[in-house]
Amino acid sequence: MDQVPERKAGEPVEKSPPRRVERATFETDRQLVEGDLTLPPQGYQSRFSDALNRGEIEFVPLTNAKVTHLADGSVSELPFLVLSKRHIRLAYPAER
Repeated sequence: MDQVPERKAGEPVEKSPPRRVERATFETDRQLVEGDLTLPPQGYQSRFSDALNRGEIEFVPLTNAKVTHLADGSVSELPFLVLSKRHIRLAYPAER
């Protein structure tokens, strides 16, 4: 098992690279899903389309999600969900 090295008092804490959050809407056959998609601030993989076109990723992680069921119009709000890319029929950045 890998061990995490112990941090000594006064040592700087490594910061993760900055991210940007983009609100996005996804339509499936049965639901309309809106949520926050986290992306790099710029450069490689920073566009909305890059997040959807990555072949090695099968799911889109979303935070602060709102799911509207198209059959009855009921709405569910979830702090986190992962959406299977194979079920997405339409995707677009949401208007704030």
